[in-house]
Amino acid sequence: MAATSRTRTPHEAGFPAFSRRDMLRATFAGAVVLGIGGGLAGCTTPAKPGAAAASTDNIKRGGSLRVGVSGGSAKDTLDAHRGGFNPDTARAMQLYDRLMRFTPDFMLEPELAESFEPNSRADEWTVRLRKGVTFHDGAPLTADDVIFTIKRILDPKDPKVGASGISYLDVAKMQKVDDLTIKLPLTVRNVGFAEQFAQYFMGVVPVGYDPAKPVGTGPFKFKSFTPGQQSVFTRNDNYWRDNEPYVDEVVIIDFPDDTARVNALLGGQVDAIANLPQNQIAAVQGNPALAVLNAPTGAWLAFTMRVDAAPFDDVRVRQAMRLLTNRQDVITQALNGQATLGNDLYGRYDAAYASDLAQREQDIDQAKSLLKQAGRSDLQAELVTAPSFQGMVEGAGVLAQNATEAGVDLKIRKVDGGTLYGDNWLKWPLAADYWVSRSYLSQAALSSLPSSPWNETHWNDPTYIKLVQEAQGQPDDDKRTELLQAAQKIEYDQGGYIIPAFTNQTDAYVAKLAGFEKSKTGTALNNFTLRSVGFVA
Repeated sequence: MAATSRTRTPHEAGFPAFSRRDMLRATFAGAVVLGIGGGLAGCTTPAKPGAAAASTDNIKRGGSLRVGVSGGSAKDTLDAHRGGFNPDTARAMQLYDRLMRFTPDFMLEPELAESFEPNSRADEWTVRLRKGVTFHDGAPLTADDVIFTIKRILDPKDPKVGASGISYLDVAKMQKVDDLTIKLPLTVRNVGFAEQFAQYFMGVVPVGYDPAKPVGTGPFKFKSFTPGQQSVFTRNDNYWRDNEPYVDEVVIIDFPDDTARVNALLGGQVDAIANLPQNQIAAVQGNPALAVLNAPTGAWLAFTMRVDAAPFDDVRVRQAMRLLTNRQDVITQALNGQATLGNDLYGRYDAAYASDLAQREQDIDQAKSLLKQAGRSDLQAELVTAPSFQGMVEGAGVLAQNATEAGVDLKIRKVDGGTLYGDNWLKWPLAADYWVSRSYLSQAALSSLPSSPWNETHWNDPTYIKLVQEAQGQPDDDKRTELLQAAQKIEYDQGGYIIPAFTNQTDAYVAKLAGFEKSKTGTALNNFTLRSVGFVA
């Protein structure tokens, strides 16, 4: 995807901006806003997820686990800090661990960190690392490695994917307290800082890390990699989690085509697939040798309207587009019923989610009236979409059909993912997109501020920005909720997103596997947590 570069303006002081190149869109992460209380602490060995089709008590050790993932191209990478597509996510989750992680219930907890605690102002955080963790080459994990990792991500000459999320970290003042403790000072207060280190592109790497010969602390070690085709990883016998991983080898195979991926599962060429097309759920469920992993999530299908480009620079047109959308049609026809009703807001699982705002419903008469007021009764527009995620193409078709009821002519332009997220991404006046589960603040930082790396609607409202900035540094839960709900009301009334639905995450696997668990995060196969998966004896 194309790089983005933004110039910092005075009203963005709470969200420092910087130029980035080689930026790829992150498809994994979530967030829960943290109170200032006691920070985050975890036990030495977190409990393992439960089995989806069979108890993990029956898992035998050994075997090769073959996983088919959607997408893949010559741009695939093993770099811990550069990936942006499904295969990159799948590989990163095998090779690297992060300081923090998200549980299947979308709760933030320590991973390589033993604790991750803020001071009273949330402008300095102390990280204490787990003892006894080693990299694949046998070297111990230390504070030096974490400092090296952060500096690599924030390299001003070559900022990585996660740089935008921690750009306010004062690198010059980072302090190594001892071999397992680091102090991380911030230039602004941020109660949700720790969540940034749970994202899959924030893997901890050793000092001197070479992505051509990748070394991490993850459950599997690198064996081979052919971009756009497949990658192979072998069991890390010295992994810090007791008894994991179960299998000897993981093979990740790229399948850009949905049909080929499903056929590979049906034909026995793979043991699990990510992103089972939702219209194939019934067929797979009817096969006793297979199982479906189907979980409601906070992931959301979106249609993006640029608020600075005609005709969507007129708020009446944006309101009309939202009102002509039949959200239930999108769920039924595009998502096979596997979704929850959306209301043009993201952050479904955030405690501050504005659930009391009136559910927006289709109102063709009001849509026509608004278009007439805007002088756009004969509105024509191009809607760009791609088969990058479930429902993006089908949902665009539903929206176009809804639009005809209001006299609007939407012409669908179907492209491949590389084109949609290529040089013109962030330039399309009207396009389809998809995001995974995040908290409101985390998502806003990525897509709803002038300094956001992926502000696809070009949303730039001064009052909204001020509210979000205040919420970022507000330690009181009630006050932060009040600020965020006020911000959401502005975006609900005037923003550029049409969000018809929160989609289910659907995957499939052979029934002789156990250890998969349903997850709210919106990323395939329980965040590609393959360390806890094995074959049943």
